Amino acid sequence: MSTMNVRRISGCPCCISRRGFLGTIAAGVVGLAASKTKAQVAAPVPQMPGLVIDCHGHYTTEPQALFGWRKRQIAALNDPGQTPRPDELKISDDELRDSVEGAQLRFQRERGTTLTILSPRASGMGHHIGNADTSLAWSRVSNDLIYRLVTLYPSNFVGVCQLPQTPGVSPANCRGELERCVKELGFVGCNLNPDPSGGHWRDPPLTDRFWYPIYETMVELDVPAMIHVSASDNPNFHATGAHYINGDTTAFMQFITSDLFRDFPTIRFIIPHGGGAVPYHWGRYRGLAQDMKRPPLTELLRNVYFDTCVYHQAGIDLLTRVVPADNILFASEMVGAVRGIDPETGHYFDDTKRYIDAAPSLSDEDRRKVLAGNAQRVFPRLAAKLPAAASTSGVPR
Repeated sequence: MSTMNVRRISGCPCCISRRGFLGTIAAGVVGLAASKTKAQVAAPVPQMPGLVIDCHGHYTTEPQALFGWRKRQIAALNDPGQTPRPDELKISDDELRDSVEGAQLRFQRERGTTLTILSPRASGMGHHIGNADTSLAWSRVSNDLIYRLVTLYPSNFVGVCQLPQTPGVSPANCRGELERCVKELGFVGCNLNPDPSGGHWRDPPLTDRFWYPIYETMVELDVPAMIHVSASDNPNFHATGAHYINGDTTAFMQFITSDLFRDFPTIRFIIPHGGGAVPYHWGRYRGLAQDMKRPPLTELLRNVYFDTCVYHQAGIDLLTRVVPADNILFASEMVGAVRGIDPETGHYFDDTKRYIDAAPSLSDEDRRKVLAGNAQRVFPRLAAKLPAAASTSGVPR
């Protein structure tokens, strides 16, 4: 079994509580190494008053047993005989409940969120660690935990899966896990890492045919992908402050320069964190597209969407002025990248619904789209999950 050194990983508040996650692992592996064009979407969805869907949530309050299992898995890269089996991970339902009751569920109640689309910790995906077997085993363990949470709280959570990506390995390797998660576990989408190397960008651009096998499966299953990097393995790039934003912005520029959506006219991507630098530099990208004789950005908006993980009012105001309301999905990423209270407002930075409610450029109809309607269109498999959530919409849970 080949191994990959675990190098220095740029830290941040969500990389333990994301940092603690990575630090716990590292401790055990020393020596290891914009025009308002309509988006191309499904048929209109029914109105559900009061529905608020957070399209970007990560399970970042995991029990310590998960960290221990991952630590053992990585330690075994130099001694495969010590590799832990998935059934050696022992986490009770009560431990799962305790892990979210005082965090995600409390914030849902306090902030008025009906349903969170939940996936494993993004920085914990760690695609640069180990090999394809390592990634597959870790992805299955992580996705199965999400499934258990969704089963315990069907009114609160819907699953999105981590893919077992590995640098240099064809994404065709991920098709089986995506199919399992959608068909057997009832998940509604996936997170796709455009840079499995962790900040070294060794794989081809997202628009290369290298990626087509996973795109074909996405289209077959009618599920979208959120383009989301994982931990930074490059000390030049802080994980959530630089690497995440780099990934978001890079993906959009790759889309500008390609004809990907001619080959996949119905595929759907969500660029998180408000689209990285894209909305702020919308004029730059419009101009680049024009100079390069590429189609206008409005054509990309048939397939590309942005979330609202932007943690100040001015940023959301800019996003909602520049990007059409049809292409914005409500999200907070809680509990995630920024966990503290903004001293200027007295509210949590990631309480993004407040910003949407106060955005002056959004009409009431626009807000309904952003808060729930667009997510229902971009994630069509949500339709089967919404009755339970809608039955408690606006009701304390």
